[in-house]
Amino acid sequence: MPEIRPLTMRQLREKAMRLPLSSGVYLMKDRHGKIIYVGKAKALKNRVSQYFGSQRNHGIKVVRMVEHVADFDYILTDSEFEALVLECSLIKQYAPKYNILLKDDKGYSYIRVSNDGWPMISAVLQKADDGATYIGPYTSHFTVSNAVDEALKIYRLPRCGKTFPRDVGKGRPCLNYFIKQCSAPCAGKIGEQEYRETVEQALLFLKGGTADALRDLERRMTEAADNLEFEKAARLRDRIAAIKRSADRQKVYSAAVEEQDVFALVSEKEKSCFFVLRFGEGRLRESEFFIIDTPEDAAECRTELLRSFYSMDRTVPPRISLDGEMEDAELMGRWLSEKAGRKVTIAVPQRGEQMQLVELCRKNAAEKLMQASGHVSRQATALRELAQLLGLADIPEYIEAYDISHTAGSDNVAGMVVFRDGLPFKRAYKRFAIKGFTGQDDYASMAEVLHRRFTHYLEEKDSGEGFGKLPDLILLDGGQGQVHAVQPVLRELGVSVPLFGMVKDSRHRTRAIAADGGEIALTSRRSAFTLVSEIQEEVHRFVPHAPKRS
Repeated sequence: MPEIRPLTMRQLREKAMRLPLSSGVYLMKDRHGKIIYVGKAKALKNRVSQYFGSQRNHGIKVVRMVEHVADFDYILTDSEFEALVLECSLIKQYAPKYNILLKDDKGYSYIRVSNDGWPMISAVLQKADDGATYIGPYTSHFTVSNAVDEALKIYRLPRCGKTFPRDVGKGRPCLNYFIKQCSAPCAGKIGEQEYRETVEQALLFLKGGTADALRDLERRMTEAADNLEFEKAARLRDRIAAIKRSADRQKVYSAAVEEQDVFALVSEKEKSCFFVLRFGEGRLRESEFFIIDTPEDAAECRTELLRSFYSMDRTVPPRISLDGEMEDAELMGRWLSEKAGRKVTIAVPQRGEQMQLVELCRKNAAEKLMQASGHVSRQATALRELAQLLGLADIPEYIEAYDISHTAGSDNVAGMVVFRDGLPFKRAYKRFAIKGFTGQDDYASMAEVLHRRFTHYLEEKDSGEGFGKLPDLILLDGGQGQVHAVQPVLRELGVSVPLFGMVKDSRHRTRAIAADGGEIALTSRRSAFTLVSEIQEEVHRFVPHAPKRS
């Protein structure tokens, strides 16, 4: 992306003062022409000019954003509502750095149904090209696992490691059969046709929920009784009772509104937790949380959070309850109503059952924030110690660590793990096949991998993501030899990043940090020692068949 000529603060303000007093969307750009913020305004001139006036009235986030603004564009709309719709669309398209963007690092889960005569139902984290049917994705693995487990119990489906039809009739029933949680196909207690029908009913329960499953079972029970199939009717009656017991156990409150989302925003000095409880059929079906930087304006933040949440392909319920006021509530309600295809009510409950649900949500948010703050505090201490120990000017928030693996001198592989804010950032992990030579040479292998990695950086640095992101610190598994092998590579490419090695003792425990002029001792009483040990163990774990070396 070609660089643009940055405007001065005075030029930006003059340009903003020439804007019309019309509704529209504005797009802030950095010197590379990349969109870093998208906003809407009822009157563009008034809103945009505020950014380029006195900075004393702005919070830290706005000041930082304005420092990176080189120019801006704008799009006029016929109404403020059209501006909101366009703003949501552009934010989803460009993912600007300074907009609040909720990211689900937890990944997605699926319900897997094997494709054979005796289908097996399970909860999995990833889809595979194995011919099975996958239902999803779902955002909460905990919810999916619980739902599958409940369905297997209610419909008495096996969860063992046996394979059908191979193992049909070849064994004695296990305990699950005697406690009425399995129909024991392994002992020939159920035929293939009935088993398949049971799987279909279980899938209806998982996809349609309690109400659909109960209607289907009650219809089948009535048909069985009319046909004098009393044993079958009794089994269906037992399933109906099991589903009702399950629903009663999961019903946290007998909510008057059967389908709704409840949100709470709990803040501390630096971090906040945005928590949502999602109810369906009068019971809690799912919960999610997001840790964000503490906002300067809670009402404005709630609006941005809801916009971001429902832009992630979430279903929109008929009612949304909040723990506090939000900006542009009427516009957001109209946007969500159009998105859902029916009226959506946004409310801030003050009493009764709805207020209890909000308090429950706030309690969960506070708990998650407390847990997250504990992690943040420990990791921040370790990173500060590490920066002081290594003489770094800044805290290394983004650390890359490398290791080489080989099997008898062949199949050379390198691995890169990333720690972000002192914690593993697994989506950024990479493996490299060594291509430049054959045989065993850890130094040459490390040099090749770092050369390839930072060649990618020079090609992609405008993106600021993936290989286009420059780490704050590089750690190599090994001593000064690895460091000396890589230093010429970084100099050749013109890359300036602090570079150190991680040294182990004869018992394969982290002992020291290898620097250009020698070693820096680590003491096990320091948080930095624990962090470096975790990084070295993680890169060993990630690289397949990695031999232990000192």
